[in-house]
Amino acid sequence: MARDGRARFQQVFGPEGNPLTLDNLPSPQTVRWVIRRKAEVVAAVRGGVLSLEEACERYTLSADEFLAWDRALSRFGLPGLRAMRAQQYRGRK
Repeated sequence: MARDGRARFQQVFGPEGNPLTLDNLPSPQTVRWVIRRKAEVVAAVRGGVLSLEEACERYTLSADEFLAWDRALSRFGLPGLRAMRAQQYRGRK
C-alpha cells in the first residue's frame, strides 16, 4: 500500500496493453472522449495511478459519470463505453 493509503500495483496497463503513468494519461483538456481514453482513465483509477477524486478533478467529471464508465466497462467491455451505444447497453440487464 502506498503512503497515501491507496493500493498501487507495480505497473498498470491500459486497454491496448501500454503501461499507464500520469504522463501518458489523456490530457486534462480532453474534450473528445473516445473509448480508449475512457478505458485508460478507468484503468488508472482501478490501478491506483489516480484516485477517483483526482480523476474527477483532473478531467472535470462527476463521480457518477466516472462510475458509469467503470460499470459499463465491467459489464460490457470496451463496446460499453461507446457514447452512441450507451442507451442500448444501459437498457440491458
